[in-house]
Amino acid sequence: MEILGTTLRICVDDLDTATAFYARLTGATPQRFDRGGVSAAAVGCFLLMSGPERELEVLRKVTATIAVDDVDRTYATLSEVGAQVLAGPLATPVGRNLIAVHPDGSIFEYADRKTTD
Repeated sequence: MEILGTTLRICVDDLDTATAFYARLTGATPQRFDRGGVSAAAVGCFLLMSGPERELEVLRKVTATIAVDDVDRTYATLSEVGAQVLAGPLATPVGRNLIAVHPDGSIFEYADRKTTD
């Protein structure tokens, strides 16, 4: 498993205002999308999320998103080292992901850019 980078997850009340701020901060072009009742904007290394509190409550438990080369290999590695995979691997609009809890209780999303046909 190769870790390619990390995305910081931030829940916000006003997605438009937050997106404009982080776009100016990073100089990155925002990528907006909706999923499961949550509106999101990827801006540089930040993932901004806004939506109903019941949805955000779950999302706040995930510390960060870790980009990996292959979610299937990541699943195997996490299982070998004692992490518990809570969900996935699942297809997303930009690849595949899984959610895992580490032995210390930290929860992370792992994602790749591989799409399923």
